[in-house]
Amino acid sequence: MKTHLPATLKRAKKLRREMSLPEVLLWKALKERPGDLKFRKQHPFGRFVADFYCDLAKLVVEVDGIAHDMGAQPAFDAERDAWFQSQGLTVFRIPAREVLSDINAPIAAILAAADAAVPPPATRFTLER
Repeated sequence: MKTHLPATLKRAKKLRREMSLPEVLLWKALKERPGDLKFRKQHPFGRFVADFYCDLAKLVVEVDGIAHDMGAQPAFDAERDAWFQSQGLTVFRIPAREVLSDINAPIAAILAAADAAVPPPATRFTLER
């Protein structure tokens, strides 16, 4: 199912080649499938591109550098978050400085967020006779 605009796919491909240092460090950890979860990097959705996305948990992970605190960026981020949430996705934001200082803490936090978002496996109920 196609869920993105052609221009968004083009932008996602460009962003994959131009990831920031915190994004690169986080991707190195996420591509190892921590918690047996598969993540995608710079994944297009509608007119937006998620830094990282886990389909099983319907989890969008965003790495926020200092630019996310300036100008119109906070309002844009709020709009993006609201759109992602309207699509049934959970947004998890991590400050870039946290990724740079200790990669293990953000990974643990992402796994906890994913664990909270993943529905439990189906269980089989049988009647005893």
